[in-house]
Amino acid sequence: MAIPVIDFSKLNGEEREKTLSEIARACEEWGFFQLVNHGIPLELLNKVKKLSSDCYKTEREEAFKTSNPVKLLNELVQKNSGEKLENVDWEDVFTLLDHNQNEWPSKIKETMGEYREEVRKLASKMMEVMDENLGLPKGYIKKAFNEGMEDGEETAFFGTKVSHYPPCPHPELVNGLRAHTDAGGVVLLFQDDEYDGLQVLKDGEWIDVQPLPNAIVINTGDQIEVLSNGRYKSAWHRVLAREEGNRRSIASFYNPSYKAAIGPATVAEEEGSEKKYPKFVFGDYMDVYANQKFMPKEPRFLAVKSL
Repeated sequence: MAIPVIDFSKLNGEEREKTLSEIARACEEWGFFQLVNHGIPLELLNKVKKLSSDCYKTEREEAFKTSNPVKLLNELVQKNSGEKLENVDWEDVFTLLDHNQNEWPSKIKETMGEYREEVRKLASKMMEVMDENLGLPKGYIKKAFNEGMEDGEETAFFGTKVSHYPPCPHPELVNGLRAHTDAGGVVLLFQDDEYDGLQVLKDGEWIDVQPLPNAIVINTGDQIEVLSNGRYKSAWHRVLAREEGNRRSIASFYNPSYKAAIGPATVAEEEGSEKKYPKFVFGDYMDVYANQKFMPKEPRFLAVKSL
């Protein structure tokens, strides 16, 4: 079993309806799928790969060797207790946001700025496809995430998480990244095209998200599940630690503004099913998620203060 691979360019041709159906099915049955021919220039993707890897080697690698995960794993190995590290991830990460550009590594700043703009455009296109498949007005999801966008200015959160999962001497004792669902909206991942490790939970089985050169992996977050009234589900996923290879992962998150009110879209309720999720302010949901990220998903929706 493999996660769906969809040719995004076919939305603009004779196979538009078939492609829309493929995306709808992937959102409903998987919550994860890969896009090829997505419109982000290959030359830009190659620059992102190279500069991200170079940045890790020159600016991050040495610091990781004395990081908390390394220290804790060494202590656990010395204890020889048979336990596993459950509350830490074997991951090096830094985050790129619009308002922290002065903190971005200088050697990747220009390229990652270009890349983020391309990914932001792709996120908008993907949300419009979801609008269409869910029977919503064009721009509905984006507008919901941006507090209505009455003045045309985007207020949604858009962040990029640059991660590396270095070789681990005892991958059986630690997670690369613990199993979780993503809190927000649409996630667009440019993953390593050589080393695997990302897995998604499907029908009780962990399935590899196969490396596919220059593809963009799409996954839906908790807020898409809420807006669709459960028609689209946010999927559990994890990253395995590996003994060999330094897996690169660049995930961009198009999430609601912290002030945005999120609830099931009216059309989702009108299809004969009752409203399955409360309406809440996304920032309140994030307060709950911060403490429950790696715990069962359903109690989060019940714990958040409803409007």
